[in-house]
Amino acid sequence: MLDIKPAGSGLDFLSLGAMVNRLDPGRVPFRKATQLAIHVSGGEFNCSANLSDCFQLNTGVVTAMVDNPLGDLINERVRAMGVTPFYKRFEHDGVRGPNMATVYSDQGAGVRAPVVFYNRSNEAAGMLKAGDFDWDKIFAGGVRWFHSGGIFAALSPTTPEVIVEGMKAAKKAGAITSFDLNYRAKLWAISGGLDKAQETLRGIVEHCDVLVGNEEDLQKGLGLEGQDVEKSGKLDPSAFFGMMEGVAKDLPNVKAVATTLREVVNTNRHNWSAVLWMDGKTYQAPETELNVVDRVGGGDGFASGLIYGLLGGKDPQTALNLGWAHGALLTTYPGDTTMASIPEVEAFASGGSARIQR
Repeated sequence: MLDIKPAGSGLDFLSLGAMVNRLDPGRVPFRKATQLAIHVSGGEFNCSANLSDCFQLNTGVVTAMVDNPLGDLINERVRAMGVTPFYKRFEHDGVRGPNMATVYSDQGAGVRAPVVFYNRSNEAAGMLKAGDFDWDKIFAGGVRWFHSGGIFAALSPTTPEVIVEGMKAAKKAGAITSFDLNYRAKLWAISGGLDKAQETLRGIVEHCDVLVGNEEDLQKGLGLEGQDVEKSGKLDPSAFFGMMEGVAKDLPNVKAVATTLREVVNTNRHNWSAVLWMDGKTYQAPETELNVVDRVGGGDGFASGLIYGLLGGKDPQTALNLGWAHGALLTTYPGDTTMASIPEVEAFASGGSARIQR
């Protein structure tokens, strides 16, 4: 069972990770782009922003911030989403950095898949190290849930140390700890490869109560054995549930594991569900068809809704359905963070439809 502290005057949720700006030409591929939308993002921040803006919780983010106009833009979005920032500040030299990372991601269309690439050169977040944050001061007012993720862990040899330090401090403060495995082969290829990824992520997961990650994340990120995920239907939870015995055996501290199930029919049409393993029991959300506007951030939207449900004392099935509903809604908005409201999420989670609201 998750021992969740009751709501108080402190932070309901605190995340640790890298902030990025995502440049988005919409449905136009980058090689033909003439204009771009800017989305402030970061897997961990997205959860803090969603839980604040949609679910009205008191949230914060611990991250690196560069003192230049791009940092100012990102900070404005953090504030606009109602998230309290805890920054390690870096001074930009006016030419080379340190930098706030940039993610380039077009939306694709129909049979043309979205394309994502990065510029994380000289990234300030990758320079973070243990000792950069005063965790006792950050947690002085109380904290209920602490969250980080695998992309931040892959940025440098020192970022996993920051995660473990933060998780230890969070556990000391009585918080639930969670981690989104988010295994990215591109990032780990320049950070030591598969063996280094598994060694690093296992060291982090030892301190976690809740994991978010699909069967591929569990196999590649943690080295757990499982069936060939390519042979299983995307909405078939058997591959995921089949690995939970290994989780219970190898990671006895982990009390819950959750993931989305997504079958991509084409770029703008997905079949969508989600599953949860918690305290040895399995749960599955309904299935629905998504007409996707922008798929980026859907997984963070799922995690946010699930965490909201668990923090609110909902039963596991209800919490799972809230995550499934919020993740689905998030794919209908441009950008990486929520534009939903609690009534909209609850209505869809309980079987609502897309009929016009008058």
